[in-house]
Amino acid sequence: MRKTELTELIGIDYPVIQGGMAWIADAELASAVSNAGGLGLISAMNADAEWLRGQIRRARELTDRPFGVNIMLMSPFAAEVARLVAEERIPVVTTGAGNPGKYIPGWLEAGIKVLPVVASTAMAKMAERAGAAAVIAEGCESGGHIGELTTMAIVPQVRDAVSIPVVAAGGIADGRGVAAAFMLGACGVQVGTRFLVAKECTVHPVYKEKILKAKDIDTITTGKKLGHPVRCLKNPFSRELFKMEYDGATPDEELEAKGVGALRRAAKEGDAENGCFMAGQSAGLVRREQTCAEIIAEMMGEAERLLEGANR
Repeated sequence: MRKTELTELIGIDYPVIQGGMAWIADAELASAVSNAGGLGLISAMNADAEWLRGQIRRARELTDRPFGVNIMLMSPFAAEVARLVAEERIPVVTTGAGNPGKYIPGWLEAGIKVLPVVASTAMAKMAERAGAAAVIAEGCESGGHIGELTTMAIVPQVRDAVSIPVVAAGGIADGRGVAAAFMLGACGVQVGTRFLVAKECTVHPVYKEKILKAKDIDTITTGKKLGHPVRCLKNPFSRELFKMEYDGATPDEELEAKGVGALRRAAKEGDAENGCFMAGQSAGLVRREQTCAEIIAEMMGEAERLLEGANR
């Protein structure tokens, strides 16, 4: 099972992509995942091109394996970051929070393989028409920005809707999730929450501790009223934001303002009261800190054993 359409497409050993988590997915984590045989991603988040250039060069010092960049299309720097990845000829770009159509021709000209994150079959078809090499079908079990459909529902429907490879994302944190994704028609998985507690992940220790202590019902979704729902761990910040969202008295502008900087406060400062600790529903499955190599080997080994015995 190690060799799939995804591994052949990108030139990696295991069909595992590390999620492009803002303030978390940096050169250190991306290079560690790539060195372990998966595809590591650097998150461009809301940073400018020069910050990203430094991260790309750092990653190239740490690995000679393929790695990619995740571009959040809502970023005010999206256009300049899009030009930079073409200049740097990054092997893979994943995108989220928007339609990457206007950037794809330039990326294809630079030899970049584009894998948009999609939350519906319509988005998947649009990405295929634009020239995407594959799509990442993400269910609402994911941490961070999410759509409406679950992974169980979206993956097979996207698989039926497009002819390009499909990668599954959302709620996948162990070999059982990987095996399920393959049974649904995916040729690989994207994993975020499990890598939050990787030894190479530079996120604040408080963030890691919260993931390791999380239970199955410890996430909450805010931002639905604003049109961009976000899944994170329950804490004073997220509970208060949820309450404000539905009290009928708080203007949208105030809700938006409350969220500004909250992820950075969680990831870099470990602010347990005022930070937004984005995490998926799979957080309850994450029980110990491991290296990226150990995480990937454990997940893929378990998946392989399960799939070998699936006919029984």
